[in-house]
Amino acid sequence: MRRSVLITGATSGVGLGVALRLAAEARFDVFATARDEPKAEKLRAAAAECAVRLRTVLLDVADAESCRRACAEVAEVTGGGPWALVNNAGIPLVGAVEDVEDAAVRQLLEVNVVGAARMARLVLPGMRERGEGRIVNVSSLAGRIAAPGMGWYCAGKAALGALNDALRMEAGPGGVRVAVVEAGAYASAIQSRAADDLAALASRPTLFGGMYREAEAALREAGTRLPSAEPVVSAVCQAVVARRPRHRYVVGRQAKAGLLADALVPVRVRDHFKRVAMGASGAHPAVEYAARRWCTPW
Repeated sequence: MRRSVLITGATSGVGLGVALRLAAEARFDVFATARDEPKAEKLRAAAAECAVRLRTVLLDVADAESCRRACAEVAEVTGGGPWALVNNAGIPLVGAVEDVEDAAVRQLLEVNVVGAARMARLVLPGMRERGEGRIVNVSSLAGRIAAPGMGWYCAGKAALGALNDALRMEAGPGGVRVAVVEAGAYASAIQSRAADDLAALASRPTLFGGMYREAEAALREAGTRLPSAEPVVSAVCQAVVARRPRHRYVVGRQAKAGLLADALVPVRVRDHFKRVAMGASGAHPAVEYAARRWCTPW
């Protein structure tokens, strides 16, 4: 029997990779979301180029009514809603805590946290009625390791991780398995967006201008050597298809090493390395290289 999967943020990066890979498997009926029709058309073109079939659904996770319409559309086609939900939609937000305005914070939390929770709430009744289902939340190393200049982004990912853990316990008795994928840095459009935002911040009067310029330069340089998103796509797909998925998938050497270091290294040393990694503190070139190689949670 074919199982339906609804994927948010499916027009690029990890979301697109997951949509195309699952669509290539005969057992899945993929509903891939896009914010507008031009993006949906590009998504369908990508599927046609890969010779796979998927359905597109218009969805803005920051809009409650859009979420309800999209879930109702999928429920009508599937007879009750998707078997699985992949919460992949997300946006970046850089800047020192004191430099980020309330409106930007609200937008970040609406997309990265509230939108994911809303989508889960909308699909859970159908999953419980069937007695089974799967929810996979795509998070980041940033949800476990905070860094200067990324406080609000890290806070959003940490909140998503906490919601994931609570939802896993709440939905489990109804047959719904919940998993989170936490990845380190990988090549994606979020890198260039964050670098552009850092450049804009550096042009404003701020105490952290030097940090923003250093972080922008490091991020643009890192973008040329970041690993492919393929391992993240594989982890998300594994969380969807596994009979008994793991509760948490940590992806990439950087993520695993970062979590280990965060647990073992004294706080003052960790804080120094993170400041160096984000360009907030001068240091020996060797220290700068090590910090940027392992301590930046992109």
